[in-house]
Amino acid sequence: MITLQNVTKTVRSGVTDLTILKDVSVEIPDGQFIAITGASGSGKSTMLGLIAGLDAPSSGEILIDGENITTMNEDGLATLRSEKIGFIFQSFHLIPSLTAFENVLIPMEILGVKGAKARANDLLEAVELTQRGHHYPTELSGGEQQRIAIARAFANQPKILLADEPTGNLDSKTGSHIFDLMTDLHDRHNVSLVLVTHDQNLADKAQRQIILSDGRVVSDQ
Repeated sequence: MITLQNVTKTVRSGVTDLTILKDVSVEIPDGQFIAITGASGSGKSTMLGLIAGLDAPSSGEILIDGENITTMNEDGLATLRSEKIGFIFQSFHLIPSLTAFENVLIPMEILGVKGAKARANDLLEAVELTQRGHHYPTELSGGEQQRIAIARAFANQPKILLADEPTGNLDSKTGSHIFDLMTDLHDRHNVSLVLVTHDQNLADKAQRQIILSDGRVVSDQ
């Protein structure tokens, strides 16, 4: 499902080049739950952004479902993300002018999904927020906003779910609940789940754990 082949990412920092990822090769099969860990600055979020097509590698190739996304234009990448990838951010990224229900609904309306309203209601029920659908993000707690973000990520029935520190801004109890909801939806929908986290307790629950250090894979087990 996800293949990184000799991926390197270098950016300009002042007058020098900074290499964030160095010759990374990883294969993630369908349905696997994988955790990516490592110290701050090790390249975790960069790797996730490259898989999502939000950034391009300096060298190497990335294949999603057999398609080489490093050769795609922006329109192709946008289509790929809307059809195959769900993304959960640490800071939620909900649209503040839309209600919780509308935040979940809009990705499906953009694609013209049939029965979108019914599916949005089903997803709100799955994250236990049916009664909060008419509220705006500012009227929701951090945990509730993240649950809406999870529902939105599953709106288009993605094959891949990418989560970047989804519990990082939450207290431990709420974070644990968010993690359970996310992994439950992963199990039920058989998506490939790639989780970036600093929380070793969460990483230990994954089927596989990749550890990055200075932009390189130092452990994959």
